[in-house]
Amino acid sequence: MTKTISFQACCFAMLFGAMTMGSVSAQGAPTVIRIGTQNTDLILQVADNGRLYQSYFGEHLLHDADINQFSWNVLSSSDGSMSDRGWEVYSCNGNEDYFEPALSVIHNDGNRTTYLYYQNHKQTKVAGGVQTDIVLSDNQYPIEVTLHYIAYEQEDVIKCWSEIRHQEKKPVTLLAYATTMLYFNNPAYYLTEFSSDWANEAKMSSQRLQFGKKVIDTKLGSRAAMFTHPFFEVGLDRPVSEKEGNVLLGTVGWTGNFRFTFEVDNAGNLRVIPGINPYASDYKLQPNEVFETAEFIFTLSNQGASHGSRNLHDWARRYQVKDGMGDRLSLLNNWENTGFDFDQQILASFMHEAKNLGVDMFLLDDGWFGNGETARNDDHAGLGDWEVNRAKLPQGIPALVDAAKEAGVKFGIWIEPEMVNPRSELFKTHPDWAITLPNREHYYYRNQLVLDLSNPKVQDYVYSVVENIMKENPDVAFFKWDCNSPITNIYSPYLKSEQGQLYINHVRGVYNVFKRVKQNYPNLPMMLCSGGGGRCDYEALKYFTEFWPSDDTNPVERCYIQWGFSQFFPAKTMCAHVTSWNKQTSVKFRTDVASMCKLGFDIGLKELSKDEISYCQQAVANWTRLKSAILDGDQYRLVSPYETNHMAVNYVTKDKSKAVLFAYDIHPRFNEKLQAVRLEGLDPNRYYRVEEINLMPGAKSRLSSNGKVYSGDYLMKVGLNVLTQGQTISHVIELSAQ
Repeated sequence: MTKTISFQACCFAMLFGAMTMGSVSAQGAPTVIRIGTQNTDLILQVADNGRLYQSYFGEHLLHDADINQFSWNVLSSSDGSMSDRGWEVYSCNGNEDYFEPALSVIHNDGNRTTYLYYQNHKQTKVAGGVQTDIVLSDNQYPIEVTLHYIAYEQEDVIKCWSEIRHQEKKPVTLLAYATTMLYFNNPAYYLTEFSSDWANEAKMSSQRLQFGKKVIDTKLGSRAAMFTHPFFEVGLDRPVSEKEGNVLLGTVGWTGNFRFTFEVDNAGNLRVIPGINPYASDYKLQPNEVFETAEFIFTLSNQGASHGSRNLHDWARRYQVKDGMGDRLSLLNNWENTGFDFDQQILASFMHEAKNLGVDMFLLDDGWFGNGETARNDDHAGLGDWEVNRAKLPQGIPALVDAAKEAGVKFGIWIEPEMVNPRSELFKTHPDWAITLPNREHYYYRNQLVLDLSNPKVQDYVYSVVENIMKENPDVAFFKWDCNSPITNIYSPYLKSEQGQLYINHVRGVYNVFKRVKQNYPNLPMMLCSGGGGRCDYEALKYFTEFWPSDDTNPVERCYIQWGFSQFFPAKTMCAHVTSWNKQTSVKFRTDVASMCKLGFDIGLKELSKDEISYCQQAVANWTRLKSAILDGDQYRLVSPYETNHMAVNYVTKDKSKAVLFAYDIHPRFNEKLQAVRLEGLDPNRYYRVEEINLMPGAKSRLSSNGKVYSGDYLMKVGLNVLTQGQTISHVIELSAQ
């Protein structure tokens, strides 16, 4: 049995079992490494066996002297002897732990056991915080692991990754290569996961973690987050709540196969192991080659998930997302209007509609490329042949750019450069550039194959798709980059006998292309798309300004989708478009739901009435005017669609001078009891004027609070009566400090 020494629950102290009190330096002090933010401490310590353990992960400790005061758990083995088993930070296969390791290696002599011992560490200031680098190595094999952590002080976010290298005579085989391990000692653990499918993304569900392992992973290669998303929440002691309780929010930055392992051991401790999924990826690591794991980003909140989300939103805008502090373009897309059926004249008319609507840009979607037998008139042909379709667009992209300028809007374009249709000139010329089985009949997802980005020549080709468009048309203002297929026919003609490298080297090749695009076009906004939300990770978002959460634009479903994604991503990264999905709802409701994220339209003005057009124009103007609150302010999730028949979210500018409340009645029950919506994040000592905006022409607000002035204290404690018993009714409220 493990004897547990209790600490205050609010600190949820993390103790590890070790044989003695910990290593002592020549000066008599234990080797302690503090990785801290303003509200959180992760404390690591070297035991006198020379190995690195987690001793604490919880609320920030006020007194530096306290970090040396921890008592260790001691584990007795069945024969009464003592064991070294403890909470090792980077536990390896073959040691005395017996539970899931972070690292598993086959050495040159066939030995599968690795022990890592502390060598040194350093801490340096970086943008936003402090980076800690810890070097560990084996004392029997020349293998070294460097653990990297960046603690962002103000945002209470920690980002970590690891580097693995060796100097054995021949390659070693990596069987597992997680990013890190985190440990918890609490009475109970509750996991919230985010499952997905096409048009059903970010679906939240919760369960209690019991003894054993719960694994969330993906094996799709590309479009990797199609079935499950690379983020999670763990409630410590109680299920995850928006406003209360201790919650870990974690996400991995890897645009490929990922895996989260949650393991509750025999003593009731939880270990969380995030990283790249080693499925079918026994990686041959060459001598002196550096294997870099995926980044793991996490925050620990003692005020519920909503507070943790704001930590991540601030961190992402400031340090991770491309142009995270910059502006975003509203747009009109043609896809829901035309599909593949359009010509230059039709597109030019949409550009004038975009200008009339008041958005910044027109975005041309799929179907503009390929000629002859490989013309892109449906999804069976054309991918790979990125020459403009002369039958549809005889004057090419330059004429479209000119037409957009004439209309007074910017021009953006859709591409899917990582994919190829078998019916394409590219596949005829370079069949070996596609991931295809050499000895079996091919099988296809969406009539296409994935190009082999482990091949440098393919990387050059994919990059050239962007470069060729931009060289001819330097005024193209936006790219929507799609990725509609997982990897099928899993074999790389380029890698040949080293197929264990495919999944990893393919993703690295994707990043090589992304990096080149960002380096050469640093100010080019780009949308990350993958059949909807199949790509939604913070590594890809280093190169993209935003992502497309779902092809499902039904506003009712979008309430749930946007609620789920907002747990980890700020509104300015989440594209939301007004379309014709669910015409039973009003244009106002559809627009108000889209307005809580990065607003766009994919609807023809010809199908709207005069009043609906007027409403949309006003809604765009309001959204543009309030972007400082919606896109860059603090988000507070107030009423959950998972718990009620309604949803409400408010945003507040950093100076608390402006706020926007979005309230949605989804499907209320007959005569159900309604509650006032209490806002959050306001200044309790300031007064705010309440004004309902986004009203249909001629309509007047029916809210009793409209036009009145209330203190922030009143609005947060008493609230506003903005929910109704109507079906799919929405209210947008602007609050202005007086």
